[in-house]
Amino acid sequence: MKQFNLKKFEKYLSSLYGGKVKILSFEGLSKKVKRKKQLKEFGYGKPYFLTFTTKGRKYFTVFQTMKPDSFGHENVWDRAQNIIFAYLTYNKLPKHAKSLDAGIITKDGNFRSLSNLQEFFILVERVKGREYFHDLEEIVKKGSLEELDLERCKALSHYLAKIHSRRKNAPSLYVRRIRELIGHGECIMGLLDNYPEKLDFTSWDELLKIEKLCVDWRWKIKRKTYRLCQVHGDFHPWNILFQEGVKFRVLDRSRGEWGEAADDLSSLTINYLFFPLQAFGKVNEPFKTLFRIFIEEYLRKTGDEEVLKVIQPFYAWRGLVLANPIWYPTLTFEVRRKILNFILNVLSSDEFDFKNVESYFTS
Repeated sequence: MKQFNLKKFEKYLSSLYGGKVKILSFEGLSKKVKRKKQLKEFGYGKPYFLTFTTKGRKYFTVFQTMKPDSFGHENVWDRAQNIIFAYLTYNKLPKHAKSLDAGIITKDGNFRSLSNLQEFFILVERVKGREYFHDLEEIVKKGSLEELDLERCKALSHYLAKIHSRRKNAPSLYVRRIRELIGHGECIMGLLDNYPEKLDFTSWDELLKIEKLCVDWRWKIKRKTYRLCQVHGDFHPWNILFQEGVKFRVLDRSRGEWGEAADDLSSLTINYLFFPLQAFGKVNEPFKTLFRIFIEEYLRKTGDEEVLKVIQPFYAWRGLVLANPIWYPTLTFEVRRKILNFILNVLSSDEFDFKNVESYFTS
């Protein structure tokens, strides 16, 4: 283990056990156990055998970290999830090896205990501004666009083009993000599992059809690993705060640093369809213009025409959020039905025709 300071580790153990600790041995598994051939070669953990004494007693323990891999452990927070699970559950299972503590290794090589862990929290800067959805509500009332509406639309499009320009070569991470689009609890399958049992605007058979189509799309796009880029992950009008003019800040990026550009593109642009749909029962002007300008500006900046061939399941996911009565309880039958039509028609289209988007809402 790089930069592992045994003196600092002894200090941590001394604070944990309330007395001076002396480390007797600290050995990696490869040194402790030698076998010519192992049936199981791969493992998630990286264990070290640790022996120490304190208060006249000798302790035989295992110190364990996790290494990054392509099985959902690419990020620090993925590995933290597994460590915390182990700490909180090992002692609840009869005959299981006991968990003694969980903690973090700091950047300066010190150790911090999480032994009193109950729940996590985060403290975030408070940002001034007004959520972008207010702009969309005002456009509904005005029925027309002002210059600022157009400039803000372009500013948001250019922002996505800029952050998406940062790429990462990590094929397994792209595959994972597409897998999570389908199976994550916050994404397609999670949304479908949280639809109420009694529905008048759709049926279980139709929702099953949507899920199957989305699985098909996973196999269509998951090998496009060269598309992995920096993303926001939840780029919708409630997470965008405009200040003066076209200056804005964003909130609550979600589900990882890297992903598919279509995620962010669909997350915002579907709202240019949703706001007129709920207000007028159809996608009309001036929102059609905002929708078209946003995508045209994005394509002009990025040259990423391929995004129109991968965005379909992302629109399905965002559509399932909008149609779900848990998330939007006041929508009419007609609006929910049109959203479902949109989802099914988009999933049946090999290339998204954004210039004729209103055609996707017909049955």
